[in-house]
Amino acid sequence: MARYQLEQGPVPLHHQVYLDLRAALDGEGEWKAGDRLPTERELAERYGCSLITVRRALSELVREQRIERTRGRGTFVLFPRIERDLAGTMSFTEEMQNRGLDPQTRVLAARPEPAGEAVANALSIPIGAPTLYLERLRLAAEAPLLLELVHLPSQRFPGLLATDLETNSLYDLLTTRYRTRIVRARESLEPVLLKAREARILGQSPRTPALLVEGVAFTDDGSPVEFARTYVRGDRTRYYVERVVVRSSWQPGDPEPMVAGLQPVGIRG
Repeated sequence: MARYQLEQGPVPLHHQVYLDLRAALDGEGEWKAGDRLPTERELAERYGCSLITVRRALSELVREQRIERTRGRGTFVLFPRIERDLAGTMSFTEEMQNRGLDPQTRVLAARPEPAGEAVANALSIPIGAPTLYLERLRLAAEAPLLLELVHLPSQRFPGLLATDLETNSLYDLLTTRYRTRIVRARESLEPVLLKAREARILGQSPRTPALLVEGVAFTDDGSPVEFARTYVRGDRTRYYVERVVVRSSWQPGDPEPMVAGLQPVGIRG
């Protein structure tokens, strides 16, 4: 017997199935990211409809990137893409908490390391100067999102490596313990293909497209205090930029300057 009664009416049957399945994927619904959905035949029995109706409903969810069909394995729920503000300076922990997600951090490396040329240039320190190197995997809802490779000037943050960097937000520590407040960052984005090691850590196949975000963070006095290279999974994150168009000819009474949201295509986050 069907668990969900479809109604004959103006709403097509496949759309009714689609709406019910979508609700079962949202929030505290029946299925979570990574779960395998029932077979098409089982769904047809659930809704008391034909296989064609079920396939049309599933096709809508595939187009929305909510589910993925894998030949020989079945249909699986995809991790919902997380939107991140490229212009923001909030920490990863704050961003995920603001979205109701449970942020997690796994420290893969934490050690002193002399600055190479790129790090020295970014942090305005001599080549070979001591830095603190952190390699962290960032997760949300237990799913890997980012792999961060971070360098900080050692002289400014003594004792940092002895701190629990898995349960504490790095930016919170810099603010509270070291009186260092990050107020802006300069970042560049570059599409890359993941190498074997980065792919393994992020749960991807080698040469999977990703986004490399390279940036320098500055304090309120203009000092560079963090150089980070972050590999971002393109199938789980979407970046956006809010752009304000300023018109030099704007006069009182004119419409307010336009604010437009931009979503770069192919961003590897």
